[in-house]
Amino acid sequence: MDLRKYYALMLVAALALAGCGSKDDEDLDVKSGTGGGNSSAAAAPAGTASIAGKVTLSGKAPIAAKIAFDADPVCKSQHSGSVNDETVITDAKGNLANVFVYVKDGAPASAAPSTPVVLTQHGCMYTPHVFGIQVGQPMQIVNDDNTLHNIHCLAVVNDGFNVGQPTQGMKTEKKFAKSEVLVKFKCDVHGWMHCVAGVVTNPFYSISGTDGGFKISSLPAGSYTVVAVHEKYGESQPQKVDIKDGEAKSVDFSFTAQ
Repeated sequence: MDLRKYYALMLVAALALAGCGSKDDEDLDVKSGTGGGNSSAAAAPAGTASIAGKVTLSGKAPIAAKIAFDADPVCKSQHSGSVNDETVITDAKGNLANVFVYVKDGAPASAAPSTPVVLTQHGCMYTPHVFGIQVGQPMQIVNDDNTLHNIHCLAVVNDGFNVGQPTQGMKTEKKFAKSEVLVKFKCDVHGWMHCVAGVVTNPFYSISGTDGGFKISSLPAGSYTVVAVHEKYGESQPQKVDIKDGEAKSVDFSFTAQ
């Protein structure tokens, strides 16, 4: 046989053997979680059930402290009237706002959305004051003020951070690796600025409004443990909820003023 033909045949055979190994390599990647997808969490199932209710505060609510913006003229110039601290907000009926209500047990972990949760510093206040975010979901922190802010994250389970934003329009992106309810944030420059976040592994959460109302939608049928968490009053007694497809259950929570 001509040597040139022999070497050509050997080269073709070698290339064919290399191609045969590619499927095994792909299977190994998928099994080890290093392939093209997230093997630990799937997208949240689209359900048709919901849980709604109210959060109330029994007893006399504390008087909200008025915020003095005098320390920073930029902050003061953005407020024509008085502004109160947002830790405890109730109405005349005792309905409690800014309570994080979520499915603590029963819902499988789901893949985090790619859309960021936006935390804005505007008028030297955090907006929103209470928010939810999934593990692995991006959080975008924006300085909307023409003054220095710093975001000091006081996480306990997750890694904390302290980031300065000296100029208006600056944006910082962060993520959380573990579930933690609630994570506290503050600004070391403006001592009155603070907010909290519920970091969870599923999208089934809600924040109570000024009327104390909340609603968790798109739940699949199942058995769940639902809790309410307030930054001052802590975690409520858990509520067990069994729910069917298309069903709407009502669950209420109550905290006692301290």
